[in-house]
Amino acid sequence: MPRHEERLLKPPPARAKKRDDYYRDRRRRKVCAFCADKTVSIDYKEVNRLRRYLSERAKIEPRRKTGTCAEHQRELAVALKRARIVALLPYAPQHLRP
Repeated sequence: MPRHEERLLKPPPARAKKRDDYYRDRRRRKVCAFCADKTVSIDYKEVNRLRRYLSERAKIEPRRKTGTCAEHQRELAVALKRARIVALLPYAPQHLRP
């Protein structure tokens, strides 16, 4: 059998399977906790709530990790910075309590 006929008889490469694996590993988009609670404004005095949005290095977590919407992420950043100024939240990780 000639070579070109062999190529016609072979099944196509398994690209579709690789694509399916990629989409299976993707996570569902997180919902903004502030939109879900219908929070009007984010208060800097709610330290326990704000602490969830700080990393273990006391950095503000990004939207892609926390799932907050853009509007609330901006408000959250302002509230976290205000809480730091009033010394309710730490600037440095060594002052972070577990």
